[in-house]
Amino acid sequence: MQLGHVVHVGARSVQLDVTDDASVAAALVSIDAEQGRLDVLVHNAGVLEAGLDGPAALRSFDTNAAGVVRVTGAALPLLRRSSSPNVVTVSSSTGSFWAVTDPERPGFELPLALCAASEAAATVLTVQYAKAHPGIRFNPVEPGTTATDMTAAFGIGRPVQDSARVVVRLATLGADGPTGTLQDERGELRW
Repeated sequence: MQLGHVVHVGARSVQLDVTDDASVAAALVSIDAEQGRLDVLVHNAGVLEAGLDGPAALRSFDTNAAGVVRVTGAALPLLRRSSSPNVVTVSSSTGSFWAVTDPERPGFELPLALCAASEAAATVLTVQYAKAHPGIRFNPVEPGTTATDMTAAFGIGRPVQDSARVVVRLATLGADGPTGTLQDERGELRW
């Protein structure tokens, strides 16, 4: 994909609350009734807690990490019915040891301990799912610093459309595509 080109993937979104088992179950029942399978699952829910206390940690990990487990577990039966299933977890290298210790990386200066820790958990969970389910491609993705509600306070980020390109690339991988790798727009990242 090149910048400036529009890619149409025929995707539909389903609203759900990743912290609520009933909401997740209802969304998957709806997908099953409409499609009978799930070709692509993109984990994109996230919260950014500025504090560093127990309640903030629980909120961060419930959404950013446990949400991956909750939704993936519910989606596995539908993903197995797809001929080419892909799961993409939108994460960040902010949860990577090499990135948060490298002064050249954007995450080095950001005081986001809970976001970084919960994104590290989401990345590891996604890689572990790749090992446990070899018939499904699971890849966490670092979409780049993106201008969203979460980054507005820092005044950083590029347009969402630019960052979405790498998510779409991983969501549309073929059977020979990688699995269990952290990727950005340039390819595989060390972690």
